[in-house]
Amino acid sequence: MHFAAVSCLFLACLAALLSSCAAPIQSPGARHDIVIYGGTSAGVAAAVAAARAGRSVVLIEPTQHLGGLSSSGLGATDIGNKSAIGGIAREFYRRVRSHYDDRAAWTWESREEFKGHGHPAGDDAAWTFEPHVAEKIFLDLVARERIDVVLGERLELSRVVPLRDRRITSIEMESGRRFEGTYFIDATYEGDLLARAGVSFHVGREPNARYGETLNGVQTRNATKHQFRQRVDPYVKPGDSSSGLVWGVSAEQPGAEGEGDAHVQAYCFRLCATDVAENRIAWPKPADYDAARYELLLRYFEAGETMAPWHPLFMPNRKTDANNNGAFSFDMIGAADRYAQASWVERARIVAAHESYQKGLLWALANEARVPQAVREEFQRFGLPKDEFRDNGGWPRLLYIREARRMVGEYVMTEHECRGARVAPRSIGLAAYTMDSHNVQRYVDASGAVRNEGDVQVGGFPPYPIDYGAILPRREQCRNLLVPVCMSASHIAYGSIRMEPVFMVLGESAAIAASLAIVQGVDPHALEYDDLRARLLAAGQVLDAR
Repeated sequence: MHFAAVSCLFLACLAALLSSCAAPIQSPGARHDIVIYGGTSAGVAAAVAAARAGRSVVLIEPTQHLGGLSSSGLGATDIGNKSAIGGIAREFYRRVRSHYDDRAAWTWESREEFKGHGHPAGDDAAWTFEPHVAEKIFLDLVARERIDVVLGERLELSRVVPLRDRRITSIEMESGRRFEGTYFIDATYEGDLLARAGVSFHVGREPNARYGETLNGVQTRNATKHQFRQRVDPYVKPGDSSSGLVWGVSAEQPGAEGEGDAHVQAYCFRLCATDVAENRIAWPKPADYDAARYELLLRYFEAGETMAPWHPLFMPNRKTDANNNGAFSFDMIGAADRYAQASWVERARIVAAHESYQKGLLWALANEARVPQAVREEFQRFGLPKDEFRDNGGWPRLLYIREARRMVGEYVMTEHECRGARVAPRSIGLAAYTMDSHNVQRYVDASGAVRNEGDVQVGGFPPYPIDYGAILPRREQCRNLLVPVCMSASHIAYGSIRMEPVFMVLGESAAIAASLAIVQGVDPHALEYDDLRARLLAAGQVLDAR
């Protein structure tokens, strides 16, 4: 049997084993030291850390798969300075290295033929990987620690999570299943548990004035990247504003520079594509395909744009992690605002709309006659991989939720911490990426041309600490919840922090804090930082910039 088939068969069997074994182990009413909701990379790291600390732990994931975006197409590790990654996060990337050091892992190319990035000689870790490899590593981590994993259980979003003396006692799923615990960790991308527990949060962009920032709120002057480089007319009948706007352009103006709003940076699917003919599925044409949705892009090409609108980074075995790139690309600008606080039904509609849009875009780029021939030929060379996301037609399972809710906790990370103007005093890990926001709006400027708004990419600073208080709700709101993903940060600071390895670091730190709180018999808020710091360093976390 071909190695790829064996690997996928093993993965499917292991996932089925975890799914079938986890549910009977966790009986209704059973209690755990730590209950983790969200099987993202942060949730897995938290569960592993809790188990290694001797705590009883359950990991609850609403879907049928672990790893979040790390196992759903985001195979190119965004971090900046990789020396900032320690603990279980670095263990994950070391396991990636170990996997690809085995020549049997190279099915569609040899190790020597690999021309991508992220596997530097002499590094103990590797930083690019295929989705199924990431999921296999996450499954192996939880299996080795014999962690109770519950798949396919979603939090009941219409009910408030009851608190007793400002403490969560249990959480209830849509199925009626209840999980009791001493401490809870919300490791979701959406922040559903923190919201249902009555913890303060923010959705959208704060005004610059709130935290004394410069890169928050409406950003038209900074939105120079992923911007239209040629003038494009936005009206259905060019030059005639009375004819209405083409698809994807808002009739609203962006607002005053630096003012806050409820807009959220755009989402997309991180695309795993391949140019290996034997492993390639042609881009599927959505049943609801409408070329009018791509009129703006077609006009952009006709105005002289020649760039293929994507950013494919090669992973092993001739696969990509491809992201948004350019003025009109994978990001469905303006379609993410409602997602964070939507019901499960509405979220499904939003995800389906993004899938239809992005699949239609790929089909258009490969087939529409108005697309430049060189661009068409590039996209005709690629397709979806047959050996990834086999249960989803080769399409990534998760939408890239770049930001949703952000907790307003004991400490709010801001632009000042990113730039080093203020140093977080109780480090639980480092962030090291550029302050990065994707566009949030597409509008018509004063000259009658279409423009994007919201993109910010400002870096040039070294790794910086994330404060312990940024994963803690305000003490007066909830005393036994930790939030490593939808943590407490302004919009622009979250744009720097929101990277998968950082989520893993924060998930591990959250679990170590909860475990130490159990040992000491106190709430996480009352932990002595020196004690926590010692535990984090002993676990291999990197707390200070080198």
